[in-house]
Amino acid sequence: MKIIILGAGQVGGTLAEHLAGEANDITIVDTDSERLRSLGDRLDIRTVQGKASFPAVLRQAGADDADMLVAVTNSDETNMVACQVAYTLFHTPRRIARVREAAYLTNTELFANAAIPVDVLISPEQVVTHHIKRLIEHPGALQVIDFAGGKAQLVAVRAYYGGPLVGQQLRQIRHHMPNVETRVAAIFRRDRPILPRGDTVIEADDEVFFIAAKADIRAVMGELRGLDMNNKRVVIAGGGHIGERLADAIQGRYQVKIIEMNAARCRYLSENLNSTVVLQGSASDRDLMVEENIADADIFVALTNDDEANIMSSLLAKRLGARKVMTLINNAAYVDLVQGGEIDIAINPQLATIGSLLTYVRRGDIVSVHSLRRGAAEAIEAIAHGDARSSKVVGRTLDTITMPPGTSIGAIIRDQEVIIARANTVIESGDHVILFVVDKKYIRDVEKLFHVGLSFF
Repeated sequence: MKIIILGAGQVGGTLAEHLAGEANDITIVDTDSERLRSLGDRLDIRTVQGKASFPAVLRQAGADDADMLVAVTNSDETNMVACQVAYTLFHTPRRIARVREAAYLTNTELFANAAIPVDVLISPEQVVTHHIKRLIEHPGALQVIDFAGGKAQLVAVRAYYGGPLVGQQLRQIRHHMPNVETRVAAIFRRDRPILPRGDTVIEADDEVFFIAAKADIRAVMGELRGLDMNNKRVVIAGGGHIGERLADAIQGRYQVKIIEMNAARCRYLSENLNSTVVLQGSASDRDLMVEENIADADIFVALTNDDEANIMSSLLAKRLGARKVMTLINNAAYVDLVQGGEIDIAINPQLATIGSLLTYVRRGDIVSVHSLRRGAAEAIEAIAHGDARSSKVVGRTLDTITMPPGTSIGAIIRDQEVIIARANTVIESGDHVILFVVDKKYIRDVEKLFHVGLSFF
């Protein structure tokens, strides 16, 4: 696939890195020559320096025969104009744009071929807000992913000493929970992936990914780490776009406070959030944190635009007694350095956004793609089509399907039913198949499984 990426920032660079190793023809456009040189030295891609929305620059990047344009510059307006130019002058089949401003996003009629021809809108703020909301709803989870509209969920947890299943083989799950259907899709032990089998023993500190129907998630988590208390009190540091969105999404179910430095922004938040307490000040101010009883907070979420401020305020909140701390970190290099110590969960908005973009780049009928373990693995929801003659998966039991190395099927969603994958499970046409891919160099082989042969037509 020939793909042009506009913008060589964190999102554009990370997307290029994901796609360059998957036999795609990638060209990346940016005005920053140093950034382009750095990417060009590391990756097998073309680079073009210039203004992303200029027709001549897009032509130089190969827009005449490109399959897809992904506009992820720092300017909403540049991204939208680039899609317009690609559609009008080059007839680019698919156009994806990152748009941040709510003023645009709330007027969806703008994004149509007759207006601004954007096929797919990506909003990092919406993606990150949804991600954090899911973590608040599932105490103890490191990552929560919805499939088939939320019917099934893939959850990552860290196994703790004292969990009923820690130290036991995976096959014991059925004995512990005879009425719950679940499957462990993968285990990361000391940052190395393990494809689980029945005799695999769960160890304390393992990062365990399991899939189950939404109603059964809490029961499975309890077997791996003991049940965490439900969250009630949430403190948010930073009242920017993400902080505002998160408070608005959760204020009906939780006691929410926002700490924001800017006085004008505080006034705006207090006028627009119904039941959220808005405090003016710095989350790094120890006296303020003590005065506001941070020790009683179930969740502290640092969401300012400053990585260092987020890290320092999170460390302070943890030291003062906050039960769980989540920190927004834009610099991906910091994520592994801080997560798992006093900071419970580090959230990188670029990596959260990548999954949304990959959904539209993957071949076959792919419903969603989710980046896991900071991009080390992927969870994919694919729809099976065809019949036993035209498809490599339809009409076959799972034990007869040749899966690429490092790939496993965790579950199948058929209409309203969540079917946990077993060796004798048969895939039918129309099934939503949830796959876990540990070794991403086999992504193309996974996609080929869901291609339909000509006999289907």
